[in-house]
Amino acid sequence: MRRLLWLVLLCAPALSWAMSVAFINPGKSDEVYWLTAARAMQSAAERLGVELEVHYAERQHLRALDLARELVARPPERRPTYVIFSNDYGTGPELLRLFDGSGIKVMLAFSGIVEAVDRAQSGQPRGRYRHWLGSLEPRADDAGYQTARWLIEAGRRAGLKAADGRLHMLVISGDRSTPSSIRRGEGMRRAVSEAGDVSVDQEVFASWKREKAEEQAEWLFARHAQARLVWAGSDQMAFGAMHAWEKRGGKPGRDALFSAINTSREALEGIRSGRLSALSGGHFIAGAWALVMLYDYHHGRDFAAEEGLELEQPMFVAFDSRLAERFERRFGELDFSGIDFSRYSKVKNPRLKRYDFRFRQLLD
Repeated sequence: MRRLLWLVLLCAPALSWAMSVAFINPGKSDEVYWLTAARAMQSAAERLGVELEVHYAERQHLRALDLARELVARPPERRPTYVIFSNDYGTGPELLRLFDGSGIKVMLAFSGIVEAVDRAQSGQPRGRYRHWLGSLEPRADDAGYQTARWLIEAGRRAGLKAADGRLHMLVISGDRSTPSSIRRGEGMRRAVSEAGDVSVDQEVFASWKREKAEEQAEWLFARHAQARLVWAGSDQMAFGAMHAWEKRGGKPGRDALFSAINTSREALEGIRSGRLSALSGGHFIAGAWALVMLYDYHHGRDFAAEEGLELEQPMFVAFDSRLAERFERRFGELDFSGIDFSRYSKVKNPRLKRYDFRFRQLLD
C-alpha cells in the first residue's frame, strides 16, 4: 500500500503537466488547405506528446462561436488546457470574450487581431483577456507580393500589354474582414505600385469559393476585355477564374495568366504545367508552429520574453516547378510525420534562442 502511494505521488507532477489542445478550424473538413493545416498540427502534436482535438467550423463563422461555447460548457476536468483559433471573418474578439473566465488559455494562429475596431474590442494579449497568450501569423503580405510580382514579370515576358502599353489585372480576393485576406491584398498592391506599368481594372471578393470566383470572372472578362492577368487570393478562386476563361475559348498560361496561393495538389500541378504563372504557399504550417510555442510555454519557456506576444513570421514559399516536385515527394499524401517538430522547440533544444518558422527549411 505504501509503495502504491509513493507511485501516485511520483506520478502526480507528470500528470499535472498533461497538455491538451483544441483547434477550432475555420475551414471545411474536406477543404484541402484547412485539412492540410490540421494534418500538420496532428503530426506536431504526436511528436510533442500533446493531445489534440480538431473541430471544423465548416466556413460558418457562427458555428465557430458555437464550438467555443461547447468547449467552455464542458466540466472543468474535460476542458482542453489550450485552444487555438483564427480570426477568420473577424470572429477573434468574440471568441476571446467567450473563453474569458473559463480558465482555458487561448492563442490565435493563421490570422490575428490587426484591425483597429477589433483591437479596440480585444486590447492586447494578457491584458483585458488575461488568458489570451498571444498570436502567430504567417506574414501574409509576402504571399500577395510574391505572386503579384511573378505574375507581372510573366505578363511582360509573354507580351500581354494592351494597346495603351500597360498590363491590365483583375483581382479576386477572399473576403473583406479576414486579416490574412487583407494583408495578401496589401502585398499585391505593393507589387503593382512598384511595377509602374500595371492597372488593376477591378477587384472582387469571392469568399474563397471556386464557384463564386468562376461566376464573377465570367462578367469580369466581359467587362474588361484588355485584362490578361488574374491575381487570386487562393488556389480555388484562381481555378474558378481559369474555368471561366476556358469557357471563352482561352488558354490559361498562354493568352491569360493566373496566380494562386496554397499548396493543393492541383495548384502544384498547375505551376508545373504552366497553367499557373505564380504560386505561393506553405503557410498552413502556422498551426503546427503554434503548437510548438504552446508546448514551450506549458513547460516553462514563455515566448513573451524572447519573441513578443504577437508574432508575424515569414512562412510563404514562392513555388517553381522544382520546389513543387520536392513538396509532392515529401508531403504529397499530406503526411507530415517525417518532420521532427521537437527540433524547433526551445524546451527540447535549450540553446535555441529564436524561433525560425520558415516553411522553406522543411523542403531542404
